[in-house]
Amino acid sequence: MPSVDFTPLAGLRGAQWDPARLPADMIASVHTLTTVDGANVTGYLYRRGDEKAVCCLMHPREILATHYLVPELLEAGAAVWVQGSRNPGNDLRLEHELALLDVDAGTTFLKERGFDQLVLVGNSGGGGLYAYYTEQANLPPAQRETRTPAGRPVKLAEASMARPDLLVLVAPHPGQGMLLMNSLDPSVTDERDPLSLDPTLFPFATRNGFSRDGANYSPEFIDRYRAAQRARVARIDGIARELVSRRMEARRRVKAGEASDQERLMAGWQHIFEVPRTDADLRNWDLSLDPTDRTLGSLWGRDPFKTNMNGVGFGKVCTPESWLSTWSGLSSKAGMLRCAPVIDQPTLVVRYTADACVFPGEIAAIFDALGTPDKNQVSIRGTHHGQPLAAGEPSGQTLAGEAIRGWLNGRLVI
Repeated sequence: MPSVDFTPLAGLRGAQWDPARLPADMIASVHTLTTVDGANVTGYLYRRGDEKAVCCLMHPREILATHYLVPELLEAGAAVWVQGSRNPGNDLRLEHELALLDVDAGTTFLKERGFDQLVLVGNSGGGGLYAYYTEQANLPPAQRETRTPAGRPVKLAEASMARPDLLVLVAPHPGQGMLLMNSLDPSVTDERDPLSLDPTLFPFATRNGFSRDGANYSPEFIDRYRAAQRARVARIDGIARELVSRRMEARRRVKAGEASDQERLMAGWQHIFEVPRTDADLRNWDLSLDPTDRTLGSLWGRDPFKTNMNGVGFGKVCTPESWLSTWSGLSSKAGMLRCAPVIDQPTLVVRYTADACVFPGEIAAIFDALGTPDKNQVSIRGTHHGQPLAAGEPSGQTLAGEAIRGWLNGRLVI
C-alpha cells in the first residue's frame, strides 16, 4: 500500500483545524486502499511516533483531512486516521452498506499496520456511519447485511470488519435518513414540481404560525406536519422502489434474450432525481421546540424561502439506491436508534448546546438506546461544528477536544 511522508504542516493548513495546535513532531502520510469489492479510497495517517492506539475519523461523503479534532486526539496520545469514502464530496450515489466496506478497508489497514486499539470518532453524519459499522462488526459474519435496501448485493460477510474498542460520538444526528425526514417540507404535493404547495402544511406561512422573528407552531400543526413528513418519505420510497424494480425487470429480460431496444436502455439507466425543499425542520424556526442555545435558522441560513429552495442542503439529488440506503428515514438502516442497542463498546457522546442540526431530545434518545453500560455524555457550549457563540468565548472545538482527552485518559493503550 503506497504512502507518501511529508514535512509536518506542509500543505496541511486546512480550514478546520488550528495549525498552531498541531504537534511539531507530527508525521503525516497518505494511503490509497482498495476495498473488498474493488473500490479505491484514500486515508491520511497522522502520528508522532509508535502509538498503539489510533483514533479514526470519517464522514460518509465529506473529506475530513483537516478535522479540528486531529490535534486534540494526537495530544491524547493516539495516532489519527482520517479517511475518505468512495464518494468524496458527492452523496449522489452514496449507499451506506458500501460505505461500510470503505470503513473496513481503513480498519483492516490499521490492524495490519500494528495498531492494537481502534477508537472510532464519529462526528455529525460520521456518527451514523460508525454506529452502523460497529453494529455490523459486532455481529458474526453470517448475520451481517447481505444487500442494500434497494437489493444490491454487498460483501459485508467477506470483510474483516475489525471490532472497534471505543466509540466517541460528536454531535451525532439520528442518521442521514431521520435528519432529512425531520427537515423535509411536507407541503410539496408533486415531487416533479418544486413549487407545488399544500398551504395547510406550508411551514413558512403566517397562518400556520411562522414569523421571521421566530415561529410559534401549534401542537396540532406539529402533529399533522410530522405525520405528513413521514408520508412524503413513504411516497418517495415508493417511487424509488418502482424505478429499481423496472430496471431489474429490464435486466432480467435482457439476460433472457427477450428485451426490446427500449428495455435494453432501461436496463442500463441510472435514474437521478431531485428531492425539492429539504430545509424545513420546525425546530429551526420555533426555538421553543426542544430549546437550546441555538439562534434562528438552519445550518444553511436564516431565510427559509431561500434555503428551502436552493441547491445546497441534505439529499437534494439522489439515485433510487442512495435514497433508500441513505436518505430515507423509513428504509435506511444507518440510523442511530436502530444500531445503538448492539453497541457494547464504551462510548462517549458529545453534545453542542447551540446545535441547529442535532437536538437534546435526539441526543437523549441515542444515549439511552446505546447497549453498553459504560457510557458517558458531555455538553459543550458551541454550534454544530463547535464554533463559539460569542466573541471572546473559548472554542467549543477545543473544549470538546479536552473532554474527549479526559474520557480517553486511562482508556487508551499507550
